[in-house]
Amino acid sequence: MKFKINGVLVQGMDMDITEQDAKKYVDYVIENAKCDDPLESVEITLCDDDKVDVNYQFHGEKFERIRRITGERIAVCSQAV
Repeated sequence: MKFKINGVLVQGMDMDITEQDAKKYVDYVIENAKCDDPLESVEITLCDDDKVDVNYQFHGEKFERIRRITGERIAVCSQAV
């Protein structure tokens, strides 16, 4: 099921949820997530152990994490071992 709650797309994957339940998940994410950007979407998936996974995405600038490992640091680490 898909709902639009206060501009947030909520989708229940492999499960039926009510609009009232969808609103509760949106409220929970907004209250507990540490992000000031507006919430874009929430995806709820039922797990095998009768718990749910809640994945969410916020609007905001997209960024790419760049990770650099220098040869010098690798050499120092391998000498220490």
